[in-house]
Amino acid sequence: MPQNRDGGRKLFNQFGRFSFVTALFLTSVYAGSFAEFKKVQTGSFNSFKDKKDSEFNKYLQQQWEEYSAYISTPLYKKKKPKTVPALHQKKVRSVGPNLVIKIKPFAEKKSAPQEKKIKADNTVFEFFGTSLGFDVDKKIKNANFYPRTQKGIENFFSVVATSDYDSLLYGIESTCKEMHLNDWGVYLLINRLSYTLFSTPDNEKLLSWFLLNKLGYRVRVALGADKHIVLLHSVKGKIYSTPNYTLDNRKFYVISKYNKENIAKVYTYKNDYPDATKALDFTLKTLPVLAKKIQTKTVSFKEHGKVYTFSYRYNQNLIDFMKTYPQVEYKVFFNTPLEYETYKDIASDIKKYTENKKASEALDFVLHFVQKAFIYERDQEQFGREKVMFAEETLYYEKSDCEDRAVLYARLVKDLFGIGIVGVQYKDHMSTALHVPMAGESVQVSGQRYVVADPTYINASLGQSIPKYRSVIPESFVYIK
Repeated sequence: MPQNRDGGRKLFNQFGRFSFVTALFLTSVYAGSFAEFKKVQTGSFNSFKDKKDSEFNKYLQQQWEEYSAYISTPLYKKKKPKTVPALHQKKVRSVGPNLVIKIKPFAEKKSAPQEKKIKADNTVFEFFGTSLGFDVDKKIKNANFYPRTQKGIENFFSVVATSDYDSLLYGIESTCKEMHLNDWGVYLLINRLSYTLFSTPDNEKLLSWFLLNKLGYRVRVALGADKHIVLLHSVKGKIYSTPNYTLDNRKFYVISKYNKENIAKVYTYKNDYPDATKALDFTLKTLPVLAKKIQTKTVSFKEHGKVYTFSYRYNQNLIDFMKTYPQVEYKVFFNTPLEYETYKDIASDIKKYTENKKASEALDFVLHFVQKAFIYERDQEQFGREKVMFAEETLYYEKSDCEDRAVLYARLVKDLFGIGIVGVQYKDHMSTALHVPMAGESVQVSGQRYVVADPTYINASLGQSIPKYRSVIPESFVYIK
């Protein structure tokens, strides 16, 4: 078949099959004995609990196809500036009405699940500070990817699909609901469970594939050229700088770090598992309910001879959760709330310093806080890769770059003042702009005037852009809800 930009595909003759006796002998170590393993395998093909599993098992035996990888575009078309310019400090103009900060009340949320009395035969692991336990059928634990071919995937599926997996799925769903986990949280929990159960990445991935499919997520399993398992995920939106494949006009991304160097071509099937049509949604409208591991941080900045100090709490478990995020779209980061304790502490300090100040003074004060309380450094120098931070993370780390500061400033302005604000993206830079009737440089957003506020341009006030971007039309805007 002809190739296209996202990689061509061609019919793949099914991986060679080992004899059934050989497969039984070499995998008996996982089942305790040859006889026990044979008993498990023989029953697998005749006792599927779900008709969908029986049909899908037959489908897995059909001819697979080869697909070529395509790397999605990077977050920026050009490298971000290594250093940022600074202006001489000037007295802020006093314009507009007084802005009064009303600290939002705490929205009551359940606490993280408490550690329960866990049976000795349960599968137990820690998930961002909380000990979780799940009943896992021994048959699932005995499943094994063997032989390392398409047949091995079918064998693994057959064993797990004929196990008592219902109670495990119920436990996963209940826990995810109790902890308010979004799709990414569900993905992480299942990965952690699979990691606890198996000692090999291939078996981990196959169990994750099975469970995610059962929970309705569109995930394909594939074989890399090195005969290791690769999971392909359908996602809502886009993941940048990430290998992906086009299957039936739909993109599937490789999220796991494992084995990425050997996935230029993979072999997989066309059709979804029945009713598994949900794409992973990275949106984080509500923060997960995680165990509290409260830490405190103090930052400060100096302006006109006066030092302004801010002290705030953060939950280390939430920071660890956020660290796992891949390079998804900016709107995810811009629209994620702060942890309430963090928001309350920051809001209280800003309120103290901006009491009875005019709108321009208050907005500039918050802008200067973001510009000067943190050290500027590009992601490549800090992390060795591009990493967009949530507002919570920017407050946590000592260093940050332009989009991290834009996310934090947008979050503070929206939460503290309720003013319309957008992220303003250029080829190598991210700024913000506010929907306020003030003088200064501006951008047109959906036919309306937004005044520039650059959280990276040191000492700049509202309406002042970095000179190199003054005549440049932005690439796009990020809308904040």
